[in-house]
Amino acid sequence: MKVVIADKSHIKYAELICETIAESAAVRGTGIARRTPEYIATKMENGNAVIALDGDKFAGFCYIERWGHGKFVANSGLIVHPDYRSIGLAKKIKHKVFEHSRKKFPDAKVFSITTGSAVMKMNSDLGYKPVVFSELTDDPTFWDGCQTCKNYDVLTRTNRKMCLCTGMLFDPNAKKEDIKPIKESVFKRLKQIKQALLLKKDK
Repeated sequence: MKVVIADKSHIKYAELICETIAESAAVRGTGIARRTPEYIATKMENGNAVIALDGDKFAGFCYIERWGHGKFVANSGLIVHPDYRSIGLAKKIKHKVFEHSRKKFPDAKVFSITTGSAVMKMNSDLGYKPVVFSELTDDPTFWDGCQTCKNYDVLTRTNRKMCLCTGMLFDPNAKKEDIKPIKESVFKRLKQIKQALLLKKDK
């Protein structure tokens, strides 16, 4: 298994990556913004993606997006193929794309929005902290990308202040002593509270 910075040679996997992301969203019943194969290919061409391969078989993927004129970057679309789950691959991909983001965009704040408690825990271990959405990029193009998410109505109902996703931010200027990892159980509880509050409109 190898986890590497993606390039043009990996464009052949773009369609499979998009299919895997869509299938994962359907199974989990959570929102993941859809991306086209062309969009994924551009990320590979620009060196803004990480791919995991088992020989020639696609195993996992994540990409980098820049927002707010480079003040922010996001590690998005983290996915592991069903054949390679539960072996710690997501963590390896997450660490690789985070390190790549820090090297390529050293002054940028790195953020993430996710509903996955396991991803939140990985973020926390890397030094991210939970934040309100107002601390993330205000670039409308980023938030427009949420329109394909099944929970987009929640985001619009709250005037983009909150959603089922939790916003997390790594600030390169934060003091290390102020960053404390959070238990995964805390994120699971947070998700349950949000679901109870934000989905009750249909009841």
